[in-house]
Amino acid sequence: MTKLISWNVNGLRACVTKGFLDYFKEADADVFCLQETKLQEGQINLELEGYHQYWNYAEKKGYSGTAMFTKKEPLSVSYGIGIEEHDKEGRVITAEFEDYYVVTCYTPNSQDGLARLPYRREWNQAFLAYLKKLEEKKPVVFCGDLNVAHKEIDLKNPKTNRKNAGFTDEEREDFTTLLNAGFLDTFRYFYPDQEGIYSWWSYRFSARAKNAGWRIDYFCVSECLKDRLSSAAIHTEVLGSDHCPVEVVLD
Repeated sequence: MTKLISWNVNGLRACVTKGFLDYFKEADADVFCLQETKLQEGQINLELEGYHQYWNYAEKKGYSGTAMFTKKEPLSVSYGIGIEEHDKEGRVITAEFEDYYVVTCYTPNSQDGLARLPYRREWNQAFLAYLKKLEEKKPVVFCGDLNVAHKEIDLKNPKTNRKNAGFTDEEREDFTTLLNAGFLDTFRYFYPDQEGIYSWWSYRFSARAKNAGWRIDYFCVSECLKDRLSSAAIHTEVLGSDHCPVEVVLD
């Protein structure tokens, strides 16, 4: 069994003061992926005994960034998707293991007024091409804050959010395209009709207390790994960020 966890920590230094290390130890994942670390090199020193650490920092301070902690040393690790304009924000880390690649991703947000939607769509296309290129060699497990609620079931208030970042028709279509290209949304694979389970809640309007959330954090896998899927979970009980951790277990 291989247990993988992904968490948008929305600032790792802040999350560490809110119990990150306790949860990390308790979770005991084989691979633990982070998004939105908001760090530069040397700004944190995590003692994670028994883990190899990999970090990708954004050029801009206090912004974006990803990390991956693995019990087993990967065969290789790469940073970004190999396209300069997309690789300045520290959004992707890829670790190659014997049976598959694991990719942690922090997808760009389309932002207020959809200012960044055109860029976001370019990113979606480039990221999918990157995943398919990896798949030529071996299957892919990718996770992270993908900044899209796919279907109406994936957020509390779909009607009022239809033209908002993360729930535009364009972003949802792009995610459908990605799934149709041969990937499974593991949570929906196990729970196709489950409502009211989200992974992100705004800090405003007591959204988490009211469970007015969005499911925008995912584990997706190449379809050929379907028979190895053991379980998927969203740990809504874990605090410390405006997102909660998501998990998949592979046989």
